[in-house]
Amino acid sequence: MSGQGRPPLSAAAVAAGASIASLQVQNALDPLDNRILLCHALGLSRVGLITQSERLLTEDEARRLAALLARRLAGEPIAYIVGRREFFGLPFEVTPAVLIPRPDTELLVELALERLPTGGRLLDMGTGSGAIAVALAHNRRDAAITALDVSTEALAVAGRNAASNGVALRLLHSDWYAALEGDNGGGDEVFDLIVSNPPYIASGDRHLAEGDLRFEPVGALTDHADGLAALRRIAAGAPRHLVAGGWLLMEHGYDQSAAVRELLRTQGYTEVQSWRDLAGIERVSGGRVP
Repeated sequence: MSGQGRPPLSAAAVAAGASIASLQVQNALDPLDNRILLCHALGLSRVGLITQSERLLTEDEARRLAALLARRLAGEPIAYIVGRREFFGLPFEVTPAVLIPRPDTELLVELALERLPTGGRLLDMGTGSGAIAVALAHNRRDAAITALDVSTEALAVAGRNAASNGVALRLLHSDWYAALEGDNGGGDEVFDLIVSNPPYIASGDRHLAEGDLRFEPVGALTDHADGLAALRRIAAGAPRHLVAGGWLLMEHGYDQSAAVRELLRTQGYTEVQSWRDLAGIERVSGGRVP
């Protein structure tokens, strides 16, 4: 049976006695979103949606599904509604305190894995959910990985994600490099590799008022300036915290690669280049400390 010609299913239309099969044949939501919400509301796997397709909803299930559907129809991201998102093949808890991990950022992880030496030290700046740091730690058990963020709420999420994925991270509450500076007589901490997916959307950019971005933490999206302020700060400070020949890799906006390469060259980095994501967009740029 096809959903063609059916009116969109509204949250109010979800009622006790509806079959799981009928709830899968509607056009209010993207089919994948719909399946995710059904699985979450009913506690079923995707296989369960098939094997229990003739089961009828109870009143409690109908209320729960209707509430979730209403949130999604209002534009709230699926990841926040169900509280999780997969990244680099691993499950991550996500809350409105952190950005939702995106497939584009997996490029940054892949590039870091290629450049992280055996037993290397890596710093993830602005870790958010910890997706980058946890993915790296999961794939490189030999590495010592530090993840920092200015948000204590984000660090709590990152800590839970590290624990649930069975990896060890050093988590630091820090405004960029502040907690790594040698202000108490010791030297600055240094790493073999620094990675970051910082705020890079310019203040006033229309995208901040569209789609999922409306629900994500604004401080993790925009630098409240020209979109390059955080990238400049990271690039300027990294040489103090990288070993000779160490790499800095930064994710940035779809139209920022040339500007980021220029600021890296201005700071004296070598081997400056950009890398394209699966959509062919130059998504990550980086360079080495001489």
